[in-house]
Amino acid sequence: MTGVAIVIPMLNEAAGLPRLLRSLAALEPPPAEVLAVDGGSTDASVAIAEAAGLLVVRHETRGRAAAINRGVQEATAPIICVLHADTLLPDDAVAVMRRVLADPGTALAGFTPLLSGPDRVRWGTSFHNWIKTWYAPLLFRPQLFLRGVRLLFGDHAMFFRRADFLAVGGCDPTLLVMEEADLCIRFHRLGRTRLVNRVVITSDRRVAAWGRAAGELDLPQGRSTLGARLSQRAGAALPRPALNRSPAQIACGDAVVDQPLQEERHYPDAR
Repeated sequence: MTGVAIVIPMLNEAAGLPRLLRSLAALEPPPAEVLAVDGGSTDASVAIAEAAGLLVVRHETRGRAAAINRGVQEATAPIICVLHADTLLPDDAVAVMRRVLADPGTALAGFTPLLSGPDRVRWGTSFHNWIKTWYAPLLFRPQLFLRGVRLLFGDHAMFFRRADFLAVGGCDPTLLVMEEADLCIRFHRLGRTRLVNRVVITSDRRVAAWGRAAGELDLPQGRSTLGARLSQRAGAALPRPALNRSPAQIACGDAVVDQPLQEERHYPDAR
C-alpha cells in the first residue's frame, strides 16, 4: 500500500488554488493522483486546476459528501486524502499517511489544523479544533469514545484506505452538514481514529466570516467562535437543521455544531 490520491472538493476556489497548487507541487514523495471534484464553479477554478495538470471531475450534485464520494470512486490509489482547497499539507504528507496507515489498527486519521490568516494565527480556535476531537464524543457519547471514536472534520485533511471507505458506504450524500463527523462514526467499527501530531495550515476565512456575522448580529465583543455560533443557531439568522440530523449529531449531541459554515466555504448554495 503505497499510492496516495488527494481528492479536493471545490466550488469557486480560484482565489486560493494557486497557493494550494504550489503546496502540492512541493510534496515529496508526490501523490499518485490529485483529483479536483468541482461542484459547478462559476469562476476560473476549473481552468486553473486543469492548467496545473489536475484531473478535474465535474460533479454537478452539490454538497461536499457527494463530492467526496465521487472523488473516491474516480481515484485508484489505495490511500485517499480529502483535502480542502484552503488547507496546505506539510511537504512530507504522503510519507506520513503511508506510515500512519501501515498500522492495521488505524482506520481513519487526520492532521492537526492550525488556522491562519494574512495577519495572525488563530491560536484559540486552533486549540478548540484540536481538543474537540476528544471532548465531543467523550462528553456526549462516552461509550463510543471508549470504543475509539474521535471526531475529525474537513480541516484535518482526513485520510483513509479507499477499500475501508467503500466498505462503510462512504459519506451519506443526503447530509448537507456534519458529513465528516458522520463518517467517523461509520469508521469506528473498522479500527481507531487517530489525530496525527503534524500540522496542516488552514485559512481562517471561515472564522473571519463568523466574526463578521457576529458583528452584524450585534453579538458582544470577545465571545468565542463556538459561543457565537450557538447564539446564531438559537436565533433566526441561522435556523437549526433539525430535519436533517446525522448519526454524528445524534451520537454526539449538538455541541459539535460549528461545521455547517464549512458548507459555505465550498458549497454556499447547498442549504
